[in-house]
Amino acid sequence: MFKTEQDCIDYLSLLRWPSGFECPQCGSIRFWKKNKGRYECCDCHKETKVTTNTMFHKTPKPILVWFRAIWWMIAQKNGVSAKGLQKILGLGSYQTAWTWLHKFRRLMVLSGRSKLHGMVEVDEAFVGGKISGKRGRGAEGKSLIAIAVEVIGRKTGRVRLEKIKDASSKSLKEFIEKNIEPSSTVITDGWPSYSELEQIGYNHKIQRAVVKEQDQEILPNVHRVVSLLKRWLLGTHQSYLNKNKLGYYLDEYVFRYNRRTSNSRGLLFMRLLEQAVIAEPVTYNEIIKENHGC
Repeated sequence: MFKTEQDCIDYLSLLRWPSGFECPQCGSIRFWKKNKGRYECCDCHKETKVTTNTMFHKTPKPILVWFRAIWWMIAQKNGVSAKGLQKILGLGSYQTAWTWLHKFRRLMVLSGRSKLHGMVEVDEAFVGGKISGKRGRGAEGKSLIAIAVEVIGRKTGRVRLEKIKDASSKSLKEFIEKNIEPSSTVITDGWPSYSELEQIGYNHKIQRAVVKEQDQEILPNVHRVVSLLKRWLLGTHQSYLNKNKLGYYLDEYVFRYNRRTSNSRGLLFMRLLEQAVIAEPVTYNEIIKENHGC
């Protein structure tokens, strides 16, 4: 579909202006088409490009290369590391590949996505390298994440993952209210921080071990998702990631997991580009200064 740069520009134009050009400043649909892909509004005379104020804003790289990068990230079952993307596309800079991947991850939380509902397992887990010291909810040197998993019979449905500050009642309630529909049944272990869920509109079921065995998993769906997450972080990224950016890696994993049964890579590619043309532009300096999480 995308053999030339113009093919890519035309596709972005269709996604950004499905009903035809519309001036981003005054809303007029009257325009002159100029050279170098520029449009000039007939009414306010503002010049714009299809890439203006999108993820591709002022990019010096061809849009065709961006399309190839997005496709490669989507087409690979386990994603791609910045080093791998740099090598595949022949990019001169590791920084460019790293920045692009973080821009793509920002597109993976689709606007208007529905909350989880029905039966939902919720728990917390630590991710990070092996560090000696305390284990469990008081572990040091690792990042704490909250996990919510829809349970559909003997299968798992959608998931939500989020980095949280601590395992307090406040942090966990905020995560649950943000990601799970009220009146759903939330299944947890006996951790006291979950004790007030019924007061905020949820059915609360505490899952306890039937037999007191040290290795028994009382929330098997959550533990399965966490195990797959850690394997993905280790396999694709070799567990090398900045804690301040962990939230974006979790967003990517959720995007992939929730679409694991999709047979159309092209549809996922289109979804990201739909987000790309409405996303605010972000620079490398803004990305490295940003803290996505707690």
